[in-house]
Amino acid sequence: MKLFQPCYDLAIRWSRHPHATRYLGGLSFAESMFFPIPPDVMLAPMSLSQPSKAWHFALLTTLASVLGGIAGYCLGFFAFEAWLQPYIESAGYSDKLATAMSWFENYGVWVVFIAGFSPIPYKVFTISAGVLQMAFLPFILASAIGRGARFFLVAALMRWGGATMEAKLRQYVEVLGWAVVVLAVAAYLILR
Repeated sequence: MKLFQPCYDLAIRWSRHPHATRYLGGLSFAESMFFPIPPDVMLAPMSLSQPSKAWHFALLTTLASVLGGIAGYCLGFFAFEAWLQPYIESAGYSDKLATAMSWFENYGVWVVFIAGFSPIPYKVFTISAGVLQMAFLPFILASAIGRGARFFLVAALMRWGGATMEAKLRQYVEVLGWAVVVLAVAAYLILR
């Protein structure tokens, strides 16, 4: 059953859409506050299909993500008790927020950098930074460095691989896709 190859082909087609850069910016902004899908899923195919624009895409993704992070910080700072806290509690995410806040207490600004670079949900840390009233300038700097390093790394890998990588990925996308599904299920079962 080919499930991932049609999705891959669709992502490559969408990456060439005339408004793809706007969608990438919007996705990057939203992901830093609430949206569950990381911008890498658009950045990678866009950089892969248009290697000459990879740095432009990485910069756009970084700037939009940091702006979204600032909006998430403001949500945490101004609207946590009145609006966000009841929603987080009703959704059953109180323990995840408590974990993030304890990481802030232990690691400070470094946790924003790590969350910005790694696949852990950055949005949890942008909102937590606002709730804890973290110093704003270090928050922005850590966000810009962490997010920039991640997105420029993705763009560099895609630019470096170019058409050859696109063909190889298309060839192995089913195997890679199912491997990710198996790893995600295994991680869920182990960490549950």
